[in-house]
Amino acid sequence: EASSLGLPAVEAGPEGLLPTDPAEVSDLLSSYGLGLVGGFVPAVLHDPARREEELAFVERRAEFFAAAGADVMVLAAMSGAEDFGEFVEIDDGSWRELFESLKLVGEICDRHDIAVSLHHHYGTVIERDDQLKRFLEGSEMGLCLDTGHLSIGGSDPVEIAEFAGPRVNHVHLKDVDLDVAGRLADRELSFKEAAQKNAFRPLGDGDVDVGGVVDRLESSDYTGWYVLEQDSVVETKPDEGEGPVVEVRKSLDYLREKL
Repeated sequence: EASSLGLPAVEAGPEGLLPTDPAEVSDLLSSYGLGLVGGFVPAVLHDPARREEELAFVERRAEFFAAAGADVMVLAAMSGAEDFGEFVEIDDGSWRELFESLKLVGEICDRHDIAVSLHHHYGTVIERDDQLKRFLEGSEMGLCLDTGHLSIGGSDPVEIAEFAGPRVNHVHLKDVDLDVAGRLADRELSFKEAAQKNAFRPLGDGDVDVGGVVDRLESSDYTGWYVLEQDSVVETKPDEGEGPVVEVRKSLDYLREKL
């Protein structure tokens, strides 16, 4: 479906979606005329007791992405909580550990000649606006600007695109229904429940000023990827040409008007 829509490349998705051998990944995607952008890497980086293990995992993923021809690692600073949806506020000491770990992750990615981009994300230790701004002040790592997760975390995506423009080296474009997203942010809904209630909408159908974000980034000479990302839940395999691909096509039509 991605190939039929004219997409040039995709992110890797969760481990297990694509083959474990990077050469197989490259061959598989190439057979559909696709490349690999990179992928999401969740790691607990504020806990010194877990640093060695987590950085070893990051190294393995960096090696995989580089060998598969990818450009960027999308890093999420996980909380380590058993419940992914739990909001966690780390203390000053943990922030210092996080910043030190981020430097080490940057060195790992430099060795493998790929970029690294910190993804602020629901359920991580960099979720809300104050946490995002503390990251931007305390680290030099690039930012994966996700319009949907910014909205869930209480940030204004257009403001962040302007404020952090030079730091943005990767972009996830989402549109959201802010009423449902607010219930997700308040933990009235789980992430899956929010997706089932159509919290995530085709670009242009939600409440996020996606066009305004793109305008700000283009004016700051952004040269990275725009990754279309819409979380959805399907109970059964859709018929060919049906299901999420319909909304993806709508989002692409919207985005192509903006670029």
